[in-house]
Amino acid sequence: MLLLVSALIVLLASGVAALLAHRSPSRATAIGTVATLVACGLASVPVVQTILGHDVITLRLPWQAPTQDLMLGMDPLSAFFLVPVLVLSALAAIYGRTYLLPYSPKKSLGGPTCAFAVLLAAMITVIVARSTVLFLVAWEAMTLASYVLVTFEHEKAEVRRAGFVYLVAAHVGEACLLGMFLLLDHRAGGLGFDAFALMPAPSAGFAALLFLLAAVGFGIKAGFLPFHVWLPEAHAAAPSHISALMSGVMIKLGLYGLLRVTTFLPMARWWGPALIVLGFLGALWGISLALYQRDMKRVLAYSSVENMGIVTIGLGLAFWRASRGDFFLASLGAAGALLHVWNHAAMKGLMFFSAGSVLHGSGTKDMEKLGGLMKRMPTTGALMLAGAVAIAGLPPLNGFVSEWLLYLGLMGGDLAHPGAINVAALLGTGLLAFVGGLAALCFVRLIGVVLLGEPRSNAAAHAHESTFGMLAPMVVLAALVAAMGIFPGVLLRLFGPVASQLFGATVGERMAVAQSSVVVLGALNAALWAGLALAALVWLVLRRRTKTPAGASGTVGTWDCGYVAPSARMQYSGRSFSEFVSYRLFPRPFRPRTKREMPASPFPTAGKFSSKCSDPLTDNVYEPSFLRFADSFSRLRWIQQGALHIYLLYIFVVAVAALAWISWSNWLAL
Repeated sequence: MLLLVSALIVLLASGVAALLAHRSPSRATAIGTVATLVACGLASVPVVQTILGHDVITLRLPWQAPTQDLMLGMDPLSAFFLVPVLVLSALAAIYGRTYLLPYSPKKSLGGPTCAFAVLLAAMITVIVARSTVLFLVAWEAMTLASYVLVTFEHEKAEVRRAGFVYLVAAHVGEACLLGMFLLLDHRAGGLGFDAFALMPAPSAGFAALLFLLAAVGFGIKAGFLPFHVWLPEAHAAAPSHISALMSGVMIKLGLYGLLRVTTFLPMARWWGPALIVLGFLGALWGISLALYQRDMKRVLAYSSVENMGIVTIGLGLAFWRASRGDFFLASLGAAGALLHVWNHAAMKGLMFFSAGSVLHGSGTKDMEKLGGLMKRMPTTGALMLAGAVAIAGLPPLNGFVSEWLLYLGLMGGDLAHPGAINVAALLGTGLLAFVGGLAALCFVRLIGVVLLGEPRSNAAAHAHESTFGMLAPMVVLAALVAAMGIFPGVLLRLFGPVASQLFGATVGERMAVAQSSVVVLGALNAALWAGLALAALVWLVLRRRTKTPAGASGTVGTWDCGYVAPSARMQYSGRSFSEFVSYRLFPRPFRPRTKREMPASPFPTAGKFSSKCSDPLTDNVYEPSFLRFADSFSRLRWIQQGALHIYLLYIFVVAVAALAWISWSNWLAL
């Protein structure tokens, strides 16, 4: 643990140094990048030791009452979540330096570099904290640091709105967490996690209240439906490497917090079905809204809502089957969920890095202004294609393996066993397949509109490839995506202690069976990679042999339906590509809102057409509700008189009322 504490010190010191070096953006970002790599290297030592089966590590720092001692600890659950945090943060630091330097003439980069260091230190502390006060302080620091990074381009109105929505949602969640920890303290008689683990078993109602507070408080950060509305706003506004970090690992800390709380409570039979339903709703909602977004990063943000739903389905399946004694099926759900946590970190990191590369090279993230980038940005295009195949859950990449395990777990509820729940689980297989089909359509749309066809704007026509500092982290993530699809058995071998800690020792032992099934799948993925490599080699050889001789014309025009010079407007747009599904399959709230202004004159005049791709919950629930609250509270503005003596009178009245209440309470006690 001393190495991990050293890593935290390095990060905080680098943040201060970056602030002091704010006049030199190159030096400030270099300090932050080097310090992040050093800190991730130091912290990885205890993480690897814990994953490989070493004893649980704890560290107690003496502190004054009433907060009690500050405790840090490393167990299999903490190590499991720290792995993607450290890997993706190191890559994001390298990527972010190149990404942010073009802003340096107009913006100081010392502040964002410091905020990045604080964010990483806070995330690490959240995962290893074993006392309530330290956990909540780190959670708040994580929120504030990420808010600073989300509002990096605060001169834009939409960025300021995204930051405000994120800050409000985060603090609503923190209020729920504060209430939950106060109830735990009342029950356990202490603010340490060790006291929570040893407290007497709470009643069913009290345990349900704690679980619901945790689900709301942590679910807001994790993007659970209906608390996800901040996520597409913030992810679209933040710099791309911050979006990758928030989507790839920060929202997973919501899952970590929820899972940590479940270790303090007796497992209830309703946890599993509740999480499964919540997961399916989130997956369907997220991928449905991703299908018609114009902003590339909003597409990826809603895809994160979908993927968090998939992870929640797996966790719910594990809890449900473990509570019923079906330990093998529980192990399949646990294996699928845990593997998808790591898979999604790599896949979504790659996709957000790719989106950032497109934005860096073309100057826009609007899909309707892109197109033809595969020719102009071939490396980015190839890496983005790999990420899209992976996140759509297709072989031979890693997303297919974790979703396959969930299919197996759901298909365990066969019709031969009595009970409506088993039949519902079997039907859930079809629903998960439907989600997978929509995900494939979503990313075919993204790849087709952005990378293929003709440029839809001058920005796309003059796009340029990104530099090595941005491409190198993308290549590393693409290699991880491929390797995790070939060697999933190695990863599952490491997940046994985590599954035992969360779902019981029997589930952890049965992970070996799930491991044997994915080893075959990994071999098939490797064979498919070999086949693709062989096909590419044959194609290259044949291409050389059939190369047109020098001086000969080898270009012929295709049948063009009578159009001599087709333009970019004669191809599918992002909206038209998904129009059939959005307008024929989904209900009206899931369609983009369009506004047409047709010419009133029979003679040709100008017309207008616009579309708004917003969230129905934001438009129809949250914004109207907050506006009503704002109108109600605006009636209290008469209290603000602007006079000092009036405010002193308010303080005097409140103090007298408090003293009177204390005196009355003491009199009644006598």
